[in-house]
Amino acid sequence: MLTGDRVRLRALEPADSEALWRWYHDPEVGRWMDASPPISLAQNMEKGANRPRNTFEQMVLGIETLDGGRLIGYVALGDTDFIQGEATLQSIAIGDRDHQGGGYATDALRLICRYAFEEMGLHRVMLWVVADNTAAVRAYTRVGFVEEGRRRESFRTRGKRHDFLMMGLLESELK
Repeated sequence: MLTGDRVRLRALEPADSEALWRWYHDPEVGRWMDASPPISLAQNMEKGANRPRNTFEQMVLGIETLDGGRLIGYVALGDTDFIQGEATLQSIAIGDRDHQGGGYATDALRLICRYAFEEMGLHRVMLWVVADNTAAVRAYTRVGFVEEGRRRESFRTRGKRHDFLMMGLLESELK
């Protein structure tokens, strides 16, 4: 487990599948996520029971509050390239609406990036984020990510097109 100021990152358990399913089906939580066809709770529970083991190349961790140990979200780091020394932050979500906007995502971002740099020996973490997802962009910027590029009108949600920003963080830039 990785412990920060507000959260702990831990491996997901099969019992976490119900919470993840609720978050995926919450229109506000899923607004900025890639769309996928809906699956039943039973299908999601089966998926959780058969979740691949975390590796340095691909990991999904639960975000849990330090005060109370409540699962409030998840973070995924993957596409690790040890030759180039970089990985992609594939997603992060605070699915529990009661904990959105409270600095939990920022703390989780610092933790996963510190782990990537200090434990995995990486030099760079990159990500793609919808430009209009201002809360996410603000959290990434607080941790030290900088905009490195833009893919115009490459994400569609609710019938509207949005730009994607590519952001990167070098080991020396982590705040």
